[in-house]
Amino acid sequence: MFPQLQPSLCSQLIGLEKRVLGHSAEVEHWFRAQWRLHPPPFYGSVDLRNACFKLAPVDTNLFPGGFNNLSEAALPVTVQALMASVESHCPDIARVLLIPENHTRNSFYLANVARLAGLLRQAGLEVRIGSLLPEVTAPTPITATMPSGQEIHLVLEPLVRKADRIGVAGFDPCLVLLNNDLSSGVPEQLRGIRNQTMLPPLHAGWASRRKSEHFTAYRRVAQEFAQRLQIDPWLIDPYFDRCQGVDFHARLGETCLADKVSDLLEKIRRKYQEYEIQQTPFVVVKADAGTYGMGIMTVKDPSEVINLNRKQRNKMAVGKEGIQVHDVLVQEGVHSFETVPQPEGDAVAEPVVYMVDRYVVGGFYRVHVDRGPDENLNAPGARFVPLPFEQSCQQPMAEENPDATPNRLYLYGVISRLALLAASRELEATHPAARLTPGEPGSH
Repeated sequence: MFPQLQPSLCSQLIGLEKRVLGHSAEVEHWFRAQWRLHPPPFYGSVDLRNACFKLAPVDTNLFPGGFNNLSEAALPVTVQALMASVESHCPDIARVLLIPENHTRNSFYLANVARLAGLLRQAGLEVRIGSLLPEVTAPTPITATMPSGQEIHLVLEPLVRKADRIGVAGFDPCLVLLNNDLSSGVPEQLRGIRNQTMLPPLHAGWASRRKSEHFTAYRRVAQEFAQRLQIDPWLIDPYFDRCQGVDFHARLGETCLADKVSDLLEKIRRKYQEYEIQQTPFVVVKADAGTYGMGIMTVKDPSEVINLNRKQRNKMAVGKEGIQVHDVLVQEGVHSFETVPQPEGDAVAEPVVYMVDRYVVGGFYRVHVDRGPDENLNAPGARFVPLPFEQSCQQPMAEENPDATPNRLYLYGVISRLALLAASRELEATHPAARLTPGEPGSH
């Protein structure tokens, strides 16, 4: 069943839907022009939140790890998109080395790796899986059993570095595809690779990437898009700010956090008053780098970031792979008023949209029965319900209501592509060569 919305809250969203649907030809023409100027990343996923009065991305992942959650009906279009993306980056490609995360005990992630490798093979490519794990010194079979009883079988192989190329024994790939977000840094084996395409690029990893830079790029994209459609950019763009040099254990940076939270809450209140929204504003404080829903808290009053207890400080201080958190994003919280029926009752849901190259290929609803509409759903206990993108998502259906399933999915695809375009611009701006200033070696 497609998730339900609370109709009494949705007047602003329906207005936004009508505006986008009524200008879909102009929207698609604009995207085509933007992709020529800013080629898209190889793949990505976007977490959206639908508050009925606002629809906005809250996170963009350039190393998506949930391909196993896509519906079977989404796979053929995913294969086609992979073929197009591969050909645009490496026209003569035949071999791909896939480098995953080190989560060999996470059966769900292994299912993602198996699905992604299978899709690449269906696209006509030879695929091997190279591991960054130091204990993998020979081809190592990995077997995992899913809760459904399905068995996952993979073979991990040690990486072999030869001069400025990387592969595995007897396999020199044309493309090195990373499904590892490099949270703990760039491994030495991957540095200095030349004459070999690596996607996404190393600077897309969380060792250097920052969410605040992404949402700075997204703000510009949203403003350009909103100007073309004559809409308020706030309807598709969450406010944000950042604090640097925070130490949750030593209680450093608390004043910065409290001040940013206070300022952001006031900006949100003014918007709520403008649109006569009765909901309670909130912000989300989270690490400026990283994934997996770690280091995140919901805040409704500035005092909450001053009075953290020890457990809360420990939770906020450490991100994925034990990385200490010192840079923090303070982001406008966007309610999620979509719900999915579950055995325990209706559960809050948020859409996650998957893209390969410039194409929306599918997605799923992240559902959590124990979380509310103003809480983070990317937490233990989350479930995944495939989005029915196979019905239609590339073009709207004019004969249907604006909020009909195909049209809502089309809107999700539009907002997600805006976030992907922002990622394109972000990666261009943060490319190591772009950071060079006049007079530095390699600058022009």
